Amino acid sequence: MSQVQLRRAVASSYLGSVIEYYDFLLYGTASAIVFNKVFFANLDPLLATVASFGTFATGYLARPIGGILFGHFGDLLGRKRMLVLSMTLMGISSFLIGLLPTYASIGGLAPVGLVLLRVIQGIAVGGEWGGSVLMSAEHATSRRGLWASFTNAGAPSGMVLSTIAMTVTSGIVGEQAFLSWGWRIPFLLSILLLAVGLFVRMKVEETPAFKAAQSEAAPRKRLPVLEVLRNHPRNLLLGIGVGLAAFVAQSTLTTFVLAYAVRAGHARQDVLNVLTISSACAIVGILGFSAASDRFGRRPIVLIGALSMAVWSFILFPMVDSRSGFLLLVALVVGQSVIHAMMYGPLAALYSEMFSTENRYTGASLGYQIAGLGAGLAPLLFAEIQRGAGSASNLVISATIAGFCLLAVVCVLGLKETSKQDLMQAKVAS
Repeated sequence: MSQVQLRRAVASSYLGSVIEYYDFLLYGTASAIVFNKVFFANLDPLLATVASFGTFATGYLARPIGGILFGHFGDLLGRKRMLVLSMTLMGISSFLIGLLPTYASIGGLAPVGLVLLRVIQGIAVGGEWGGSVLMSAEHATSRRGLWASFTNAGAPSGMVLSTIAMTVTSGIVGEQAFLSWGWRIPFLLSILLLAVGLFVRMKVEETPAFKAAQSEAAPRKRLPVLEVLRNHPRNLLLGIGVGLAAFVAQSTLTTFVLAYAVRAGHARQDVLNVLTISSACAIVGILGFSAASDRFGRRPIVLIGALSMAVWSFILFPMVDSRSGFLLLVALVVGQSVIHAMMYGPLAALYSEMFSTENRYTGASLGYQIAGLGAGLAPLLFAEIQRGAGSASNLVISATIAGFCLLAVVCVLGLKETSKQDLMQAKVAS
């Protein structure tokens, strides 16, 4: 297999993931600091934050739909075609968010349009992840954990870009102008990123594993999602359980903490700066721990990460409440780049190795995107807990995060080690 194609596949997967998550997580940042004022201005501030996080969650609710749709055609027609389509959908929907009229202009139609475009974003990113991971994993002949993890490293990379875009725009135009129109600029830039991403993606060939499976398979009508449910139900359920904790932790350390830290007394710009630093460090952590999973196995790395996050969840909020910029930095850098990276980095290879080639796009996408509901619903759930639990809310939130982590531990122990799985084999044991 050509090393040139491997490098192109990894570069395409990473760049595609960066672009997708720039757009997807840009919405998360905006939902925490802008959309509650722009699209839900008629609501009480705390309730407006809940509503804003609610629209944020719709993107995650749509992701499994994207995983099924793109996975279906990706397993039947190929990975590359679906990746071109998913990137195009994401770029256009994000660009249109930048053009969307506000509540002051068109009233209730504004949040409706916002939700619709967020759903399209969710469908697009739901189809992107599985194809990007398989592009790298199925081209790789060794160190599959490392190469596949470049797709997962695209998430914090996209967070860095989106946060920088928000920070720079806010700094240039000023607070008032930023809330009035400046927030649109980062969304409008999506169209330029789309052009670059499509240029790189068109140069990548279809994966060897998919070509081999197509040449060996007898032509027949099939529904990959039904075959996954019939042949790999155990792997699918265990994969969802493993991933839920990683996603709950991810949105806690990015979206929810952003709004929480500002309310706790930190300056918004300081929080954005810390989030940028922690996300940049997370890129290194994800790649490093994924490479370690090639040597030590996927299960031990994810297991240690889940147990550590269960403990860290009780330390996180007191550190933020201290109002110390240094402790906020430690809380997010350790949480994202070390603990969460251990949970999240190896998932790219792990999900790929749990399903057969002919159903891998659907299986990996479905497991990952259903688990991803944890990231979309956690900020909404935690905001509601804050409204109802009063002074005990932080303890309840920490216990909830720890509960998801313990679920991940149980599911990891129920999985077989997959790091030595040959992806060129047509079938995978469940």
